[in-house]
Amino acid sequence: MIQQTEIQLNSMSRGFHNIDRIISGAFEKLPEAGMINIFVKHTSAALMINENADPDVQVDLQSLLDRIAPEGEPYYQHTMEGRDDMPAHFKSSVFGQSLNVPVTNGRLNLGTWQSIFFCEFRNYGGRRAIVVTIYQ
Repeated sequence: MIQQTEIQLNSMSRGFHNIDRIISGAFEKLPEAGMINIFVKHTSAALMINENADPDVQVDLQSLLDRIAPEGEPYYQHTMEGRDDMPAHFKSSVFGQSLNVPVTNGRLNLGTWQSIFFCEFRNYGGRRAIVVTIYQ
């Protein structure tokens, strides 16, 4: 059995946002066992699973990404959508648009310190859409 829904995320600030509750609440009830796929429908945002206990992890990730792909570099060809757009496309490509997470006993089967993060790489990305699919 397959269930699927599309979620519209409100505009979020640039950074990493824990969406565990949004994903868990996308359906009335998660199955006892299965797999959930989360897909972001944008090329300047991404998804990741990472540490949820120490917010310094997200701060350091942002610092590293900004060093690898700084805004407004003169060698960027794709500049019509703003200084942050091309770096956002690069970061999105590195992180990826989808994740698979097992569902066990009706819950996301994440590790103790793991959470699902929506990665907003634009300064003003606007509303974003994610598709959540459960395979049971």
